[in-house]
Amino acid sequence: MGRMTMRKRLLGRTGVLVSEFALGTMTFGQEAPEIAAMQILDAYVDGGGNLIDTADVYPPVGPKGTSEEIIGRWLSGRPAVRDSIILATKCRGRMDGSGNSEGLSRRWIIRACEGSLRRLQTDHIDLYQAHQWDPATPIEETLAAFDVLVRSGKVRYIGVSNFTGWQLERTVMTARHLGFSVPVSLQPQYNMLAREIEWELVPVCIEEGLGILPWGPLAQGWLSGKYTRDMAPSGATRLGEDPNVGDRRCRASRRHRARRATGTGRAALAGRPSRGRRAAARGANRGSAARQPDGGRHRTERGAALAPGRGERAGDPGLPLPAARRRHR
Repeated sequence: MGRMTMRKRLLGRTGVLVSEFALGTMTFGQEAPEIAAMQILDAYVDGGGNLIDTADVYPPVGPKGTSEEIIGRWLSGRPAVRDSIILATKCRGRMDGSGNSEGLSRRWIIRACEGSLRRLQTDHIDLYQAHQWDPATPIEETLAAFDVLVRSGKVRYIGVSNFTGWQLERTVMTARHLGFSVPVSLQPQYNMLAREIEWELVPVCIEEGLGILPWGPLAQGWLSGKYTRDMAPSGATRLGEDPNVGDRRCRASRRHRARRATGTGRAALAGRPSRGRRAAARGANRGSAARQPDGGRHRTERGAALAPGRGERAGDPGLPLPAARRRHR
């Protein structure tokens, strides 16, 4: 395939340009065997893409770290490509049953980073992301560990994934207050069937200057265009194994929009502690599913890197949102 031009945008308020379309590699080693995965990587780079996203727990079925290992072998065979690639990975998910090989503690973040560097066969990670909030670890400890990695040169930038609005704002404000490295991006689920980030997360990203890297833009295939109203998904795919997932998300999205329109949603939840706070109150058992991103089955597809482009207002994630930018006092 000949090299094509893919438009690029700034990653948050950094000076780093990333392609509008990122390549998610969650299924490398599961649905995509190594040969096919490397062909996908070659085609993506030839198409002008430069943002490759993975995680230490990928793939969800099979040996953890296989996705990173495949990318590492691909990079080792193409040493000239590494400098042009923005390599992103994540930590937080459970790597084994020991109890301490998960979470966002200082101990595990540093160990997890070293493991990812070894599997990826590189000396640095361009974007290192917290896969999900960890209610068992103070955010100050998490940010301090990330800052150590940035100052050591092992990590260039940090980001977060699957955070709620209050978790994201607290993380950014704490990092700034303590003088630690501030997250430059958020990776949430976002597609036509899951638009909840538009309520709080997108305004926070605009206000704080974070880029948005959506995962699941095609809703596990529902929005790919290959299905019709009279065609039920089938086969050995995520959607084929759970064809009702799109319908559930549509119904949930409609309920949330209705609650927001009537003003009942916030009032109904005002006295209810968040899931993270409830887990923390219970002692946040190390082995609980609450510590695993997406219950241990976090999904990432090829996503669009919605970070502000050169010439655009810094911090604008490029989403066509009707809400004006406000400062809350």
